[in-house]
Amino acid sequence: MRVDSDLNKGPVYEKSFRFALRIVRLSQFLQAERKEYVLSKQVLRSGTAVGALVREAEHAESKADFVHKMSIALKEANETLYWLELLYQAQYIEKEAYLSIQKDNEEMLKLLISIVKSSKKTN
Repeated sequence: MRVDSDLNKGPVYEKSFRFALRIVRLSQFLQAERKEYVLSKQVLRSGTAVGALVREAEHAESKADFVHKMSIALKEANETLYWLELLYQAQYIEKEAYLSIQKDNEEMLKLLISIVKSSKKTN
């Protein structure tokens, strides 16, 4: 599925956008099917913030600003992992769905960690 031309900018842009889409769909499912509103909004906020921060970092004012925005994206991805684990343990999502989205979340974390570490080295 082609979303827009910005996805040509690299894997972090594409993965963070596609991850946000999965989070939106998860939130919709939780609200419609499980009637869960509080945790679904938490995971929606943190999960979509990752992509928004990656996009924001694209036009950072400086290298330090770029690292800062990517670091916040990393924190949001880590927070999202917490909400996903909580949703799974509370039995709002099934194991298969959890493992699939958790894998995507872990990939985002690894990618963001790599970007933040390598960007700090070149500072």
